[in-house]
Amino acid sequence: MPNSDRVVLALGGAGTVGSGIVKALLDRGFKVVVISRDSNRLEKLKGFISPTSRENLVTLVGNVGSEEGAEEVKQALLKAVGKVTDVVSSLGFSWWQGGPPHTQTLKELHWVLETLILSTFVSWKAFFPLVRDDPSCTYTFITGGAGEKLLMPGTGFLTVGAASALAFCQVLRDEYPDVPCKLNQVKINTGVAPPDRLAPGYISHLDLGDAVATLVQRRMASHVVFSVNCPADLKTMLLENNM
Repeated sequence: MPNSDRVVLALGGAGTVGSGIVKALLDRGFKVVVISRDSNRLEKLKGFISPTSRENLVTLVGNVGSEEGAEEVKQALLKAVGKVTDVVSSLGFSWWQGGPPHTQTLKELHWVLETLILSTFVSWKAFFPLVRDDPSCTYTFITGGAGEKLLMPGTGFLTVGAASALAFCQVLRDEYPDVPCKLNQVKINTGVAPPDRLAPGYISHLDLGDAVATLVQRRMASHVVFSVNCPADLKTMLLENNM
């Protein structure tokens, strides 16, 4: 199946990580669908991608964080593009540094969990059935390594939420070992930023996007966790045929 016949749903596609993935997929000829609750973020995304590929970007305003919202926007998506062949979810990759746990409220913990794991689960439940039974389809999670350790003081709730996202991906690999769809995870153990905001050791969201687009395009691996600790890992593991 050529890229031009494939439709990728990029969950979290209007964010920093997601926008790099969306741009790379579009540049490779995929049709890409991005859903966001914020229409302004969708307009910003349209201005970010290559002008020549805008006709292949479909944007929808919706909420994939609730079961009702996810089902509603799924129907709108299918009406707009007819099918989904690939899903890339970067909903489980985010940042939070609100302070130590004893200074936080239950409401704040709920917000972190909703951002990092609950929306990941709800959207997976809604969209995984669209690709689950087809070996030519893919579902790729982008997660962070914050769930494995406290990155710095004040990021405790981030560790809780990120650990939940990592555990959820593990559960899916173990619960669905024989699912035909290519089910993978890219775990980023460093910061991700646009090229003009890179800090030492960070990876560019454009380079990450190119790597993820390569993984989606090739469809060669399944039930694999690709760990990226530095820019060199990204190139070695995802761009040099080591998949």
